[in-house]
Amino acid sequence: MGDGSVELRAATRGSPLALWQVEHFSSLLAPAGVEVEPVVVETSGDVVLDRPIWEIGGKGVFVKEVQAAVLDGRADFAVHSAKDLPSVEAPGLVLACVPERGEPRDALVGSTLAGLPTGALVATGSVRRRAQLAWLRPDLTFTGLRGNIATRLAKAPDFGAIVMAAAALERLGLADRAAEVLEPSVMLPQVGQGALAIEARDGDTAVLEALAAIEHRSSRVAVDAERGFLAELGGDCDLPAGAHATVADDGSLVLEGLLASLDGHVVLRETRTGASSDAAAVGHALARALLDDHGGAALLA
Repeated sequence: MGDGSVELRAATRGSPLALWQVEHFSSLLAPAGVEVEPVVVETSGDVVLDRPIWEIGGKGVFVKEVQAAVLDGRADFAVHSAKDLPSVEAPGLVLACVPERGEPRDALVGSTLAGLPTGALVATGSVRRRAQLAWLRPDLTFTGLRGNIATRLAKAPDFGAIVMAAAALERLGLADRAAEVLEPSVMLPQVGQGALAIEARDGDTAVLEALAAIEHRSSRVAVDAERGFLAELGGDCDLPAGAHATVADDGSLVLEGLLASLDGHVVLRETRTGASSDAAAVGHALARALLDDHGGAALLA
């Protein structure tokens, strides 16, 4: 382009939330003279809506086609919800940057947790959310829930409550729909929830340098620690697992992780601290502690 600006192509899903994420990331790149053209890709997770995510391939169902668009040159980078990205990087791609993280917590729509009557039906497509709610309220009953944000909100009156990522509601201007935002002490979030993960081709120096300027250091550290935890467990969204990391001003890292049985009868939680420079290692160590020292390995058998 003649004005000295650079244009890059961003692969993304086509949902309103995914398009918001691309627009938000574009606004972060704009001051550096980088313009972004969205490349919308339909994923199998967007097409197959009548089966739970863990039955159709886990987290990868929302990212594989988007990653392919970067690998084959249709796009220069991909914008993902970090919680949708498998914990092991795809060959040929690198996690180029993590911009400043948004709200990591989960939200209930339709009722507060305490306000749900005995035996209420809660809709969620996440085994992590279901297991933790079953632990907190063994009287609750559950059913699945799929679709984009608008679809799920439209179904909310059919249930006692539905569970959603608070960040998704905030980003679409729907935060007032949340009856309660659940603290991590009540419900530990999904790995990477509230964060964006930007992938690019390994070795594509010019693109990687442009994206690196948007890196938010403490957000990247937190996501790396949480992803290290999940990678060591060896599971994605078919596993009732969650993690939440916080980074202090002095660079110290606190990571809490959870592993549960599918029915929520067993919920294991543990915390590890460490240095930001060892984020992934802190995650691996926390996972090993749950597996080896707290009986977590038996849950995976």
